[in-house]
Amino acid sequence: MQDLEGRTAFVTGGVSGIGLGIAKALARAGCELALSYRNEAHRDATLAWFAEKGFANPLMVRLDVADRDQFAAAADEVEAAFGKVHILVNNAGVSVFGPTDEATYADFDWIMGVNFGGVVNGQVNFIPKIKSHGEGGHIVNVASMAAFISGPQAGIYTASKFAVRGMTECLRYNLAPYNIGVSLMCPGLTRTNAWDSALKRPEQFGDSGLGEVDPDALKQFGTAFDLGMDPEEVGEKTVQGIRENKGLILTHPEHGEDIQEIYETTMAALPKEEASEGRLHIERLRREGNRAAAAGRKIGLEDLT
Repeated sequence: MQDLEGRTAFVTGGVSGIGLGIAKALARAGCELALSYRNEAHRDATLAWFAEKGFANPLMVRLDVADRDQFAAAADEVEAAFGKVHILVNNAGVSVFGPTDEATYADFDWIMGVNFGGVVNGQVNFIPKIKSHGEGGHIVNVASMAAFISGPQAGIYTASKFAVRGMTECLRYNLAPYNIGVSLMCPGLTRTNAWDSALKRPEQFGDSGLGEVDPDALKQFGTAFDLGMDPEEVGEKTVQGIRENKGLILTHPEHGEDIQEIYETTMAALPKEEASEGRLHIERLRREGNRAAAAGRKIGLEDLT
């Protein structure tokens, strides 16, 4: 069980919703915090909460996670302030929906740029810093149950979360030798304002094929979020997952039926035939390599043939 007391953590999108829930849980666990923000009212409300609860003020860093130069500067600022960074939580994202078959390049560039590109930017800028101090650490990439479950209105959003899932699962093997844990956190419906992302679309991505935003319909959609899990509960479950170095953190029990259906559909799709010994041999090597990587050994291409 990992002790988080005195560790330093950077949470993107850490002043509202799930990011704030995680930040609060990390503060209770004894972490020093840096939080990225874009909305100044959310920043100020977050600082007021920390002051009211008697926690040290987090370092507040204004950041567009899709901007590589900004992210590089933010990472340097956080390291300069704390000396060392141990925990990275890539949380910031946008929830935008619409028919994938009508999407434009602008739709893909915006949603993928934030939801996947933002995670990439976090990893590229912080992994070398976490490696450098040699004390280990942890990375949490926040995805969604959309990393497993697809639907007709969430094509690009789902693609971004599937991408985060695949990258995170592989990264866990890569960082095990450095005593850096990696978790994929997939929340379900949570009581946040994520539903209003479409109202904050940047001007440079204005050429959308997803249709004009109907504020009334969007607000009605937002009422579903009111029924969601408290972000602080999601945050506490996430921090417990960090302590236990869980590769996968699932917070919402109601998705058991979906996971079971995915499993059964996948197993049913496998051909009912024998595989050749050569192919079986290669897959055995792959599995052995994965187990060795998870145990902390660096695996190269030479280990897979």
